[in-house]
This record gives sequence, C-alpha cells and structure tokens, in this order.
Amino acid sequence: MESRQLGRTDRQVSVVGLGCWQLGADWGDVGEDEAMGVLRTAVDAGVTFLDTADVYGDGRSETLVGRMLAERPDAGLTVATKLGRRADPHVAEGYTASAFREWTDRSRRNLGMDTLDLVQLHCPPPGVYDDDRVFDALDALADAGSIAAYGVSVETVDEALRAIARPHVATVQIILNIFRRKPLEQVLPAAAEAGVGIIARVPLASGLLSGKYSEDTTFAADDHRTFNRHGEAFDVGETFAGVPFEVGVAAARKVAALAPRGVDPAALALRWVVDQPGVTTVIPGARNERQARANAAAADVPPLSAFLQEQLRDLYDAEIREHVHARW
Repeated sequence: MESRQLGRTDRQVSVVGLGCWQLGADWGDVGEDEAMGVLRTAVDAGVTFLDTADVYGDGRSETLVGRMLAERPDAGLTVATKLGRRADPHVAEGYTASAFREWTDRSRRNLGMDTLDLVQLHCPPPGVYDDDRVFDALDALADAGSIAAYGVSVETVDEALRAIARPHVATVQIILNIFRRKPLEQVLPAAAEAGVGIIARVPLASGLLSGKYSEDTTFAADDHRTFNRHGEAFDVGETFAGVPFEVGVAAARKVAALAPRGVDPAALALRWVVDQPGVTTVIPGARNERQARANAAAADVPPLSAFLQEQLRDLYDAEIREHVHARW
C-alpha cells in the first residue's frame, strides 16, 4: 500500500489506516475476538497506521491495539492515541501538565509502549488552542520521552487553522468526506504549507457513504448513530458527519450511482479522501474482518477522474452544503 510522511515526524504511514473507536465502544457490541480479527486483517492488508483514544471503551481499544503491537512487533506500525476527554468536566482548565502525565502514563501501559508514537488532543475545548501552557506541557512530554510527537483532533476549520499555527503540532485530525468538504478550502492548503499531516476521520459519514442504509435502517441503543443523532452526547458532526440521516441516505444513493463499474461505494468514498492534496491518511473504522479488508483495498482503486470529482462536488452543493458547510 502507498505510504506518506506523517506530518512533522519521520514516520511513513499507509494512506488507508484503521480507526479503532469501533473496537472500544459506541458502535454496538464488537467482541474481543472480532476486534482482534479486525486488527489482524487490516495489518495483513497493508495498514500501518492505527488511531485510538484513551476513552474508547475506557481503555479497551488501546489495550486491544497493544495486543496487536505485541503480536506483530516487526509490522512497522504507527499508533496514534488521544488525551483530554478524561477531564471531568471537560473544560480547558482540566488540560494540565499533571493530568497529561497521568493520562499519558495510562495510555503507555494500555498500549505497552515506552514512548507513544503520536498523542492528539481529543477535540479540546476552544480555550485550549490559545493556552501556551497546554503546548508547553506537550513539549515537556516529548522532551521526557513519553511521546514522540503530538497533534490535535479538531471539530472545526477554525480550530484546525489555530492548531496548524502551533510550531510543534505534527498532525491535525479532522472530519473530511464527500459530505464534509469545507476543510479543502483552507485547512489542507495551510497544513501542506506548514508540513502538518492531515488525518481524515469519519470518511464514510458513519456508514452513510457505504450506500447500504435506507430511511428505515436502525442501530443498537448503545450505538452513537442512535444516541447521538442530534448531538445529545458529543458534537453532532461526529455522527453521520452532521448530515440529517434521511438527507444523507438519499444523497448517498446518488453517490453510489456515480461509482465506476466494479468500485464499491465505500471504496469510492475512501478513494475520494485519499485523492485530496494534503491528506496523509484516512482512518475508516471496521466492525468485522470483511469491512477491514474492503477498506484497505480502497487504496488500490485508481484516482478518481476530474469529471467524477466535479459530479461529486455538484451533488454536495445541491444536497448537502446547506446542512453542514457553515457549521464546522
């Protein structure tokens, strides 16, 4: 699989990675054997970048990824985790040096790593971006050898631009997909100019862009696609990329109809992200081995034609823009 440099680090990572939220919680029940099967299948298919967080299943996802690292010590894997969401309440004042040390040490234990490859602030409160003490604390963790590099996972374009302006931020993680195009305008060019890596999350709009949902599709009670559909638990943009479900289902049918012969709609959506200049890696999740294998195979899809790119942009403008473009 093609690899790209991970921002302001010396690491090369696969253009299709694996998001490991599903292996922790909030996507319905994924058993331990299933989760390990997803990890093994992804790595076997050429994935070298795994993205997790300390709050995914209260450490369950990190622990499973740690088992993968122990199983495949020579696989050349890069693991990104996140911190900050353990603050209770989740306010800027909770982002302290002592908390960072505590959370980082916990992640190191969960993952079985002396030095974490990449730690990302986990969609922090707005006040964090302008607080030099936060970034000084991250620099101190790097100086101490607890982390090798750090980045920020963001919700909005404005937050991404503020993170990119920080001199030691290596990566920015942001929602980017056919239904969430705003980062193309300023974020990706600014990141490329600064040498900051872009980790694209929610690339399938929580599964909408697989083209497999209908207006009648339902999800388990413990799946965020049920309990966060209107932003009840966290930012609504994390669920269906903020697109109203029925609107997204109808638009996803039209996306699927544009897929070239032999290309699955989900692979089309992932290839669209990989094709965007400035993207380092895209991190679809997977609940089973079949999904993990199919996601990795999207890297083998030829780049999308200029005409198809134009058709997808027109569809966004007509069906989706009014619902999301001004919000994030």
